[in-house]
Amino acid sequence: MIKLINRKYYTDRITPFIGKNIIKVLTGQRRVGKSCILRQIQEHIEHTDSTCNTICINKEFEEFAFIRTHEDLTKYVADRLKEGRANYLFIDEVQDIKGFENTLRSFQAQDACDIFITGSNATMLSSELSTYLSGRYVEFRIHSLSYEEFMEFNHQTHSTQTLRNYLTFGGLPYLSNLPLQSDIVFEYLRNVYSTILLKDVVKRENIRNVDFLESLALYTADNVGNLFSANNISRYLKSQRVNISPLQVINYLKAMQNAFLINKVRRIDVNGLKTFEIGDKYYFEDLGLRNCHFGFNMQGDIHKLMENAIYLHLAGLHYEVFTGQQTGGKEVNFVARKDDEVVYVQSSYLMNDESTRQREFGNLQAINNNYPKYVVSLDEWTSGSNVDGIKHVHLGEFLQMSTF
Repeated sequence: MIKLINRKYYTDRITPFIGKNIIKVLTGQRRVGKSCILRQIQEHIEHTDSTCNTICINKEFEEFAFIRTHEDLTKYVADRLKEGRANYLFIDEVQDIKGFENTLRSFQAQDACDIFITGSNATMLSSELSTYLSGRYVEFRIHSLSYEEFMEFNHQTHSTQTLRNYLTFGGLPYLSNLPLQSDIVFEYLRNVYSTILLKDVVKRENIRNVDFLESLALYTADNVGNLFSANNISRYLKSQRVNISPLQVINYLKAMQNAFLINKVRRIDVNGLKTFEIGDKYYFEDLGLRNCHFGFNMQGDIHKLMENAIYLHLAGLHYEVFTGQQTGGKEVNFVARKDDEVVYVQSSYLMNDESTRQREFGNLQAINNNYPKYVVSLDEWTSGSNVDGIKHVHLGEFLQMSTF
């Protein structure tokens, strides 16, 4: 039996909604820990109310294979509701049940049970839920482990080696049950990657050109943090005698986003915060899944891994993350917004010469406001300094910050 480790950041956000007639939806990539968080919420409820009645369905288990449609789901749940007791319904991977939204809408309208569901596909929210349950659900996006959680799950403290392990293997929770050795971990991650690609992308999105999808996923991994252009990718492929239209490139990228395998970051004007139509960036939801198929090279990829880790940290803290464009083409790696907060972050491997320092600090100095600004690097000795209010911090320190 795998021990559950409380992911307090998420459970603390979900528990205030217990007992409220609104559907709780946990979304995120497969294997990021949605099921465990759901189980922790269930255990909390059962501990608080020993007389409650819980109904649990996990579509990854063979015993629930017969629940294929909303009619099957309605009958199964209705047969197990108990009058005079608080009823709670937990459904894992709900998108595998055709028409599930009909059942949920019916039970919610009757206030028959408190409903918690998980899903591994973003279109579940954009179509089924938003169409049939608009205003009746609250979403909690679950990410892979943060650096702090990675240390807790794997019983490690911050060190150069621990940070290296996190950048190499990523933050899927199950890794805490494995020795952190490349051959063992990457074998597990390759299996997860294949499941996501084949089950959550190819099957659900009806992808026909699987070879191109696999090539595009690898291309995306190699170009983490680079500005993307579907037209450029299409032209490059045509030069390789692969005839793929820009629209098909966009559709396949969207399919990978829907499975939460990658995340799109839009480009905005730093001063006016205008969003540009082209020039997006993509980051992987989990560093290990980015690395396991790519002939991993820490030295050659370190700047990409740093950027990806910074993105995941900001997204995990509930920021809306953009890449910033300044006048004259200067770039700010990350502009993160949450409510009335804004944070600017530059990522640089090492600040070992004056031109690098001028570039990284100069891009932030050109932003004329008082919001927090950071340059994040792997410099051991010079991090901790402050230039015109811009803080220079080590990546390991930044990934442990919860406020800015």
